[in-house]
Amino acid sequence: MPSFSYTARDRSGQMHHDIVDAPSRKDALRLLGARGLTPTQVSEATTRTVAAKRKKIFSTSAQPGAQTSTVRVKTPEVASLSRRERLPFLEALVDLTSSGLSAGESVRLLSSRLKEPRLRLVCNLLWEQLSEGAQLSRAMGTLPAVFDPSTLNLIQSGEATGNLNDVLTRLIVHLQEQKELRQKVLSALAYPAFMMLVAGGVVIFFMVFLLPRLQTLLNSLGGELPTSTRLLLGLSDFGLKYGVFVIIGLVFAAVAFWRWRQTEVGRLQTDAWMLKLPLLGPFSVSQTVLAFSQTLSVLLENGITTSEALRMTERQIQNRVHRHAFDEATGRVLEGEALSASLARTDCFPELVLDQLSVGENTGNLVPSLKKVAVAYQKAISYQLNAFTRIIATVVLLGVFSFVGFIAFAIISAVFQLSSSFKM
Repeated sequence: MPSFSYTARDRSGQMHHDIVDAPSRKDALRLLGARGLTPTQVSEATTRTVAAKRKKIFSTSAQPGAQTSTVRVKTPEVASLSRRERLPFLEALVDLTSSGLSAGESVRLLSSRLKEPRLRLVCNLLWEQLSEGAQLSRAMGTLPAVFDPSTLNLIQSGEATGNLNDVLTRLIVHLQEQKELRQKVLSALAYPAFMMLVAGGVVIFFMVFLLPRLQTLLNSLGGELPTSTRLLLGLSDFGLKYGVFVIIGLVFAAVAFWRWRQTEVGRLQTDAWMLKLPLLGPFSVSQTVLAFSQTLSVLLENGITTSEALRMTERQIQNRVHRHAFDEATGRVLEGEALSASLARTDCFPELVLDQLSVGENTGNLVPSLKKVAVAYQKAISYQLNAFTRIIATVVLLGVFSFVGFIAFAIISAVFQLSSSFKM
């Protein structure tokens, strides 16, 4: 494609000297206008000019017999981008596209109006691609740290069907539901974590500060101490001498376990253990059903083919045991088996869910059935989180009260025994 060297003035009056790739000079002028530039001189660039200019922007690598490739330099600002910028960007984008603006014009306005640095960087990077004629989905594909393949495919389907704004709205609702679920999980875990922290503080206070002073007092009185008191003082003495080593050992074991869990074998094994636990097992199943029903319904509703939708849904399932089972079920579906029948053979989905999917398949209303399942399991997960919070808080409180009661019993029994020895 020809390259054109240009000199142009932006809206602030600043002059720019650069090159632009375009099929013709007329197309180059159109691209410059889309960028908000007013050209004062546009001419076809020579090969030497293009090479010198691009050397400043791209890093090139070539090997004998291999095709030369160009790679965009990854700045520290780009490396700092993550999935956290996806939802705020899409929300800001749909606010403008719903007002009648095109996706390109919306991104251009956001690149100059947004104040948050990371969001503004996302818009600037996207506008670089859009101003050169790229589609929104292709521009998003240059930022894989922000936009996952599911998002890209949904945006691409919206562009192909001309329903980009509707697709963005459904995608935002889906992402907001996922965000709310994560917030519910964190909120449910915050209270038990706080209770355990307070309980640990109470135990440490008794073991480190109170019991050594009590031991000094009891030793000064003389006499034989009850078994409960000797046990309590022994625990206190052990904690003072070896407590630091115990804590270091526990931290080391926790870090080693966490790193092992990050491996594929460790993740698969720990997820299998989780499914066998009384509380975490049902919760993990509910998470799988919710991720499956939410993601698949959104993908199918927006025109993604069944094979692609199933593969994308598979990546949203967190439990590795369920993910492997779903992968096998997907293979059977692609071979012609019904979805409900394939999922039934995985032993991962409740029978009621399978019945609803079967009815949806038979009536041709699979997406509405998936949405009903998603709504039901959103409520189920909220109930499970509340129950989990209450159970953990009750267990922690009972543990603290039991320990404090044991301390009180040991102290009172020691006082009574020593006082009876004085009377004798």
